Amino acid sequence: MKCDISLKNRIKRAQGQMQGVLSMMDSESSCMDLLTQLKAIRSSIDTAIGILTTSNLIQTIQEQNDIDLNNIEDAINLVVKGIK
Repeated sequence: MKCDISLKNRIKRAQGQMQGVLSMMDSESSCMDLLTQLKAIRSSIDTAIGILTTSNLIQTIQEQNDIDLNNIEDAINLVVKGIK
């Protein structure tokens, strides 16, 4: 599957955040600070999963039929937002 550059950038950003958490652990940051960062990473990954799922479904439908993709994308986005 061909991935959008913005998705790759989002994953790289999450990777950088994970490195930051490891550094915070080494410097003995507070549990609350670590939890805050980990929740931000989880949210970022959840969003990336939604983007990947949406892109894959749109690509699959596009290959199968001639359908109005805007309507499908809107519906998928609602589902993804509901999962969070």
